[in-house]
Amino acid sequence: MRFFRLFLVVLCFVSSFGQLPSQDILALLEFKKGIKHDPTGFVLDSWNDESIDFNGCPSSWNGIMCNGGNVAAVVLDNLGLSADVDLSVFSNLTRLVKLSLSNNSISGKLDNLDDFKSLEYLNISDNLFSSPLPSDISKLVSLKNLSLAGNNFSGSIPDTISELASLHSLDMSRNSLSGPLPSSLTRLGGLVYLNLSLNNFTKSIPKGFELMTQLDVLDLHGNMLDGKFDPEFLLLTTASHVDLSGNLLTNSAKEQQKFLVGISPSVKHLNLSHNQLTGSLVGGGGAQAFGSLKVLDLSYNQLSGELPGFSFVYDLQVLKLGNNRFSGSIPNDLLKGDSLVLIELDLSGNNLSGPISIITSTTLHTLNLSSNLLSGELPLLTGSCAVVDLSKNQFEGNLTRMLKWGNIEILDLSQNHLTGSIPEVTAQFLRLNYLNLSRNSLNGSLPKVLALFPKLTALDLSFNQLDGPLLTTLLTSSTLNELHLQNNVLSGDIDFSPLSNDSNLHVLDLSNNQFNGDLPDEFGSFTGLQVLNVGGNNFSGTVPTSLGDITTLNSLDISQNRFTGPLPTNLSSSLQSFNASYNDLSSVVPENLRKFPLSSFYPGNAHLQFPNPPPSSSNGSVGNPSKKHLTTIIKVIIIVSCVVALIILILLAFFVYYKRLSKRPFPRVTSKKVSRQASTNPSSIGGRDRAAGLVVSAEDLVTSRKGSSSEIISPEEKMTAITGFSPSKTSHFSWSPESGDSYTVESLSRLDVRSPDRLAGELYFLDDTISFTAEELSRAPAEVLGRSSHGTSYRATLDNGLFLTVKWLREGVAKQRKEFAKEAKKFANIRHPNVVGLRGYYWGPTQHEKLILSDYISPGSLASFLYDRPGRKGPPLNWAQRLKIAVDVARGLNYLHFDRAVPHGNLKATNVLLDGPDLNGRVADYCLHRLMTQSGTIEQILDAGVLGYRAPELAASKKPLPSFKSDVYAFGVILLELLTGKCAGDVVSGADGGVDLTDWVRLRVAEGRGSECFDAALTPEMSIPAADKGMKEVLGIALRCIRSVSERPGIKTIYEDLSSI
Repeated sequence: MRFFRLFLVVLCFVSSFGQLPSQDILALLEFKKGIKHDPTGFVLDSWNDESIDFNGCPSSWNGIMCNGGNVAAVVLDNLGLSADVDLSVFSNLTRLVKLSLSNNSISGKLDNLDDFKSLEYLNISDNLFSSPLPSDISKLVSLKNLSLAGNNFSGSIPDTISELASLHSLDMSRNSLSGPLPSSLTRLGGLVYLNLSLNNFTKSIPKGFELMTQLDVLDLHGNMLDGKFDPEFLLLTTASHVDLSGNLLTNSAKEQQKFLVGISPSVKHLNLSHNQLTGSLVGGGGAQAFGSLKVLDLSYNQLSGELPGFSFVYDLQVLKLGNNRFSGSIPNDLLKGDSLVLIELDLSGNNLSGPISIITSTTLHTLNLSSNLLSGELPLLTGSCAVVDLSKNQFEGNLTRMLKWGNIEILDLSQNHLTGSIPEVTAQFLRLNYLNLSRNSLNGSLPKVLALFPKLTALDLSFNQLDGPLLTTLLTSSTLNELHLQNNVLSGDIDFSPLSNDSNLHVLDLSNNQFNGDLPDEFGSFTGLQVLNVGGNNFSGTVPTSLGDITTLNSLDISQNRFTGPLPTNLSSSLQSFNASYNDLSSVVPENLRKFPLSSFYPGNAHLQFPNPPPSSSNGSVGNPSKKHLTTIIKVIIIVSCVVALIILILLAFFVYYKRLSKRPFPRVTSKKVSRQASTNPSSIGGRDRAAGLVVSAEDLVTSRKGSSSEIISPEEKMTAITGFSPSKTSHFSWSPESGDSYTVESLSRLDVRSPDRLAGELYFLDDTISFTAEELSRAPAEVLGRSSHGTSYRATLDNGLFLTVKWLREGVAKQRKEFAKEAKKFANIRHPNVVGLRGYYWGPTQHEKLILSDYISPGSLASFLYDRPGRKGPPLNWAQRLKIAVDVARGLNYLHFDRAVPHGNLKATNVLLDGPDLNGRVADYCLHRLMTQSGTIEQILDAGVLGYRAPELAASKKPLPSFKSDVYAFGVILLELLTGKCAGDVVSGADGGVDLTDWVRLRVAEGRGSECFDAALTPEMSIPAADKGMKEVLGIALRCIRSVSERPGIKTIYEDLSSI
């Protein structure tokens, strides 16, 4: 009996022990603890005690798959999970074969991988994992598929990666990995797919990829890989998809004669765009050079010469050779298509010339020949093309040759020399979606057929000589979104009856024509209109109150007309741009329009009163401007007096100049050899001739201020700064606004350059890719670019054609020589597509002779493209360009912060330089605080405060020093500038008076009017959901950047958030 009782006790104990959760369940519950947010409840509502199966594997849990009594797979993709976990918890799942957590917001590290013995599939892509890649990644011996893409992994790829012998697919794209590509990657003999794109890898591509017989996809685009591209790789590889675009690859002098010597038959897709490849394409014309390619993209390189024949390239479907330097005519084979199956052809942005008589290809869908030198009449036929871009060429003749064109959907013939009228018989364009004939010399009236295109959404006929009345049926079109008719000679009044309220018109520009009569009340029926511009016409009467019915209106321009009476009080509160100047309006400016500057109302409108004008305005008495209008006689007297005074000043300047010139001794010309060892060997700089462009005396370059070197340079002082030279008759000095610190032409002060024969200093190189002598540097013609708080910048042109930016540091700001040299060495060989490289520095014998040499970047700074001011370069930046610049700058800062471990210290819009036709953003003038004294650094920070970029914590410190977080603040201000188009240093008019840009945006956002902050130039794009969403996301990121220092995120987080938009 006692034995039987003991047996029951043991049985009960064993039974209760069997009900305990298994090791697999405990591991999954541990992972569940780290989940902070599960928007769908997929995990949190399913993984609970009530649904536990006590056979060892919870097969009823969502995302769990079992094999017998063990968990075999965990699949939690695309759930929006927010979690902070340690992936090593899954190592307790001893039979785990697949772990997939992609496209969530899971953070943590990847380490302790020893126990994942059976794991074959690991996908944690598109999350927030960070940390360097662990060397014990080699322990995943069974792994066949590894995807770490779209995370924050940094550092280099460990050499032990070669031990993953079973690996078939490896994706580490979209991270912050850096360093050279390890050659051990080429020992992964079974690898089929390799994607390392969009990282920061440097150095050359290791040899051996061409010998990987199983490799099908090789994607290394968007890195900083440099060195010579090996053409043997294309001959030997078995890969079908090769993408090496967006790097810094070059080719040898031998290969420049014939870049493509041949391509393996296995390669179907080849992308080498956005590199630095030079030379001719195939050097003669052999079609065998193109192999079996279906897609070839060599755009945005420096290839030149004539295009080869493509007679027997049977497989090619996409050919992109845009933005190179090709010349000559376009081969007939590309357009006739007798033996080709081309679908897309892009030859834009080259120097191609000659006529295009006919296009007969039956396969070609997209043809882009814009921005070339093509001439003659338009082609007679366009074959099967649906997209035709022939803009920015020299085509002439009339449009009658379009009569036989096929069913084109997108047609751009803008910026040519076309004449004549628009044909009335073009009704075959039944699929036409976009038509741009702007900036030609077309005349005649608007043909009625334009209103018959059933799918037309955008029509641009601006900047022509079209006359006659407006074709009002265009206004009632149910499909048209944009109508641009500005700068023509259209006339008459506008009278139409809207057919319905389903108008889709978003942009209507009728400016600079000769329309007259009343502005129709019917314009109020365009309820979706965002931009309305009727300026520069002869409209009269009152401004219709029906415009207030357009609640979506963002930009309204009624300037330079003859409107009378009051302004409507009900205009949309969403207006971001408004101009009513040069009219005869009266009464009082409505309260909802008083947020706009006085330039929106004056000159003109003598009887229009503006109560409580903004304090920042320069207009005097706006309440009653007629009282202070000068008479014509007084104006003439003032103008004549100014002209006479100007002539006297010019004569006086010439007199002083020639007096100094007559006393100047002829300089002694000497020369000393420049020797360089490694990266820091000095070379002496001797004298130079009178045409020298770089060496001037301290008195000519340094401000005449005495006293504290930390004194703030006022904006007024900057505008009268040293920005020009008048050295000698042989000098090439001139002013150019291409530097980060450029100012207006009106602010130029002319200086004299003294004979430099006394100078003898030392030149140090920080980049081992350049070499030049002191004599070359002394001969270099130079242009003054601009001036900042720490010195003056010049563009120097060496004999070999190399452009350099030379910054002459102001006296007293540089550290002592030994410390200066020590800090400068840390910036040696900086190579990053978003960072301007430092090339060297010059140390002279006196305090004022300190120069820093860096790459010259053209076409200019972000400020010169962004701010709506006289002299702005090009049209307003569109949203895609602004977003790209923001990502570029964030990427450059990320490199400085993490790869170089230094803050920028002087980030502002003038120190963001835009490079090349793509306007790639590159940060300049970085880390100068490391080379300057404490007082020089303080002055730089004070200057940043005047300009609106200084972080609050720097303002509160007695000895401020730039930091990573202060860089993030300045970057946030730049994001606000990109969004608003406003300058950070300007005072913005608000309801409570003038405020700075950051406070103005914060106030608008707090009031729920964040969208009102966006630049009016972006208004047309706000109708695009993706663009509007992107702007709002960037606004949120910018506001995070300008939080208090404790709440401010790091640049890595900001870079990743921007990259994901």
